[in-house]
Amino acid sequence: MLFKLLTDKSVSEAADALHAAVQANHFGVMQVHNLKETMAKKGVEFSRECLIFEVCQPQQAKKVLDEDMSVSTALPCRISIYEEGGKTILATLKPTTLLAMFNMPQLKGVAQEVEDTLVKIMKETV
Repeated sequence: MLFKLLTDKSVSEAADALHAAVQANHFGVMQVHNLKETMAKKGVEFSRECLIFEVCQPQQAKKVLDEDMSVSTALPCRISIYEEGGKTILATLKPTTLLAMFNMPQLKGVAQEVEDTLVKIMKETV
């Protein structure tokens, strides 16, 4: 369900590399959520670094949304970069697992293509 990779890069270095890899693979970064900053704005102290990238490939998204708009609840795809135990980790939920919850076997191929690209993006980042 979860795909994770370790990197020797800092969160900031991995974020820069992720931006480049996303673009190189014809995806786009829609939004980046900085949990530490967001929580601080809400008055919650959170000391760990965590960036959540919302990424999308519009043509692939259209394919699944044309089948069933309820899939929009699982979009866009996310890749997190965070610190844990002194290590920097990249993680994503597998699109194949997410789409399986919608019981639409006709979308398995699209989900696999997106998942393969997300894994490739993450491997290029580390």
